[in-house]
Amino acid sequence: MQNLPTFVFVHGAFANSFSFAPLQAELGLFGHRSVAVDLPGHGFEATFPAAYQAPQDLHALAEEPGSIKGVTLADNVAHVIEVLERAKRNGPTVLVGHSRGGSTITAVGNTRPELVDRLAYVSAWCPVDLDVSDYYAEPEMAEVDPGAFAPAVVGNPAELGLLRTNFRTADPAVLAAFRQAFAADLTDDEFRTFLNTFQPDENLDVGTSTDRAQASTWGRIPKTYVRLADDASIPLAMQDRMIREADALTPDNPFEVRTLEGSHLRWLVHPKPAAELLANLAAR
Repeated sequence: MQNLPTFVFVHGAFANSFSFAPLQAELGLFGHRSVAVDLPGHGFEATFPAAYQAPQDLHALAEEPGSIKGVTLADNVAHVIEVLERAKRNGPTVLVGHSRGGSTITAVGNTRPELVDRLAYVSAWCPVDLDVSDYYAEPEMAEVDPGAFAPAVVGNPAELGLLRTNFRTADPAVLAAFRQAFAADLTDDEFRTFLNTFQPDENLDVGTSTDRAQASTWGRIPKTYVRLADDASIPLAMQDRMIREADALTPDNPFEVRTLEGSHLRWLVHPKPAAELLANLAAR
């Protein structure tokens, strides 16, 4: 096992380590060890107010403090670095980011490239030419409507110091928007089960231009981008744009590109193809 890499998984917004459990089980059956990280304020550090339970009290929920308030991208990076330092004692590491987790693994690569033997982005943000928030105004994101989720937002983010979303809503329009964005190819039960693994709170800091990919550090690490062909949250056109920008930044170290069929979440619910892909990366 010494020469086999340890996969370190970094989740996206509102998610946690729990979402990687089926994938980790598949990887374990291939003989690979893995660690799924809970970023600060996530997992068992998350806040689930009583007002979030049923019956819900949305007025109280709008004012309830959350533990993730004040958490920054730098905090996320420091936490992942600590995990990598421990994992590195066992051999090589493959740092895998999904969705918003891509911002974190990019910043980790900028900061401590010697801890990472390969970066793997799975339909994840890899900011190169722009900050993540600015990509949303680009043509590749024209069909993504963040306003579709507005009815599920609870409270004032500026006052709470966090973004709170009611994933336990029964509003059919909001549920349809969630499903279209993240899980159009899952069954109703699969979709609702995954939705119930989300936590209501997320931090507000997605980094600045200093957290974009840096050629001198991040650019030295071998890297793979796994495109999700039917992703409506980060559309394929945007995934391809980030790949192009990264390759232009480090032409001598371009992305190795792979593609999985399915939506933003399907690879986590039906993880065997993703596990096979990752196992092949490890074998090389």
